[in-house]
Amino acid sequence: MTAEDLQSGHIFLLDKPLDWTSFQAVNKMKYKLKREFGLPKKFKIGHAGTLDPRATGLLIVCCGKFTKKIPEIQDAPKEYWTEIKIGVQTESYDTEKPEILHRDISHITEEQVKTALEKFIGEIDQTPPVFSAIKIDGKRAYDLARAGAEVEMKSRKTTILYIKDVKIEFPLVSFTVGCSKGTYIRSLAHDIGQELGVGAYLTQLRRTKIGEYSIENATADFLDNDFKFNTP
Repeated sequence: MTAEDLQSGHIFLLDKPLDWTSFQAVNKMKYKLKREFGLPKKFKIGHAGTLDPRATGLLIVCCGKFTKKIPEIQDAPKEYWTEIKIGVQTESYDTEKPEILHRDISHITEEQVKTALEKFIGEIDQTPPVFSAIKIDGKRAYDLARAGAEVEMKSRKTTILYIKDVKIEFPLVSFTVGCSKGTYIRSLAHDIGQELGVGAYLTQLRRTKIGEYSIENATADFLDNDFKFNTP
């Protein structure tokens, strides 16, 4: 691979680690590429779909002329491995905030959980989490929420394509979910808890696919200072 190759266009599949923002991962990649290949300051690079800091998995990074492919990749369906905890909630719908509103779940059966999951397959109305990157009057919702401001999130249409590989070990429930662009799995976790009447929040999230791209072909080695970009 050469600097010319990168500027002509290249796609990297990264396995984003826990507690990294997508922006941090792209910046790390950009720094390494510029250092190793002597790329110009205006070298184009960007990711095709944000992953929350508390999520891991597939992050697609487009370089050079392939940054034009970002909108197309972002529009592709996504797949996630998901784990939720029922009987308790958090303000952020994930592990960023502490647990609140603990409820007894001794009456909840596996059949009830599976029935609840099935109700979300298809087109649904979903309200994004307050702690999200959506802009409200030019400011990120999570910045407003963390500053203590009242934030009103508007619901939107999204599509859950499938939910499969369900495993239940109360209070944890894990499954693989396929969904359309713009779906918030944190909101899905919260809504499943509301459907069950006991609350729930997202404990783990790993993106495994974006369109034709899979986590199986991604690398986490970009965090290693000795990593070399020797892909042919």
